[in-house]
Amino acid sequence: MDHGLAALVAADPALAPVAEATGPVRLRRREAGFAALLSAIVSQQVSVASARAIWARLEGAGLTERSAVARAEEDALRACGLSRQKIRYALALAQSGVDFDRLHGMDDAGIVATLTAVPGIGVWTAEIYAMFALGRADIFPAGDLALQEGARLALDLPERPRERALRARAEAWAPWRSVAAKLLWQYYALVKEREGVNSR
Repeated sequence: MDHGLAALVAADPALAPVAEATGPVRLRRREAGFAALLSAIVSQQVSVASARAIWARLEGAGLTERSAVARAEEDALRACGLSRQKIRYALALAQSGVDFDRLHGMDDAGIVATLTAVPGIGVWTAEIYAMFALGRADIFPAGDLALQEGARLALDLPERPRERALRARAEAWAPWRSVAAKLLWQYYALVKEREGVNSR
């Protein structure tokens, strides 16, 4: 992470004050496999607090393993807080033929293509999995709203950049775009925390 951050700052001096403000960028890895991808599905379009609560109920019910979810009744998944749509996605993932071990040997584009073939897994979810579970260094989930807002704040942009524009801007950060994303998320959290303190 330190090496990647130094390379980013050297390639794009606009990131230097951002890195100075955040300090070291956290690695934030999670174990690869079915549970990590299911967790990403759970997190789609809900708050962090809601996702954590749903995940805790799934864990309590023993419904975070692939075989258990594949056998689960919809009512059991619904009782944990999953919507009808997310129940469909969870079951599709559990019943898919995705070989999670094989993903480690694929290139980034292959990972995204394999995962997005499963209903309910879009590019954002596949990119988040590649970044946090597989530890890929050059992933940039530009469709993430917090990342877009982090870029607006960090780069002093007049408005939040759209996905296509942010992807284009991030090309200069290759091959360390995952580090750039984590830096921008961390900066976003820092600014929001400061705003919370200042508003009291």
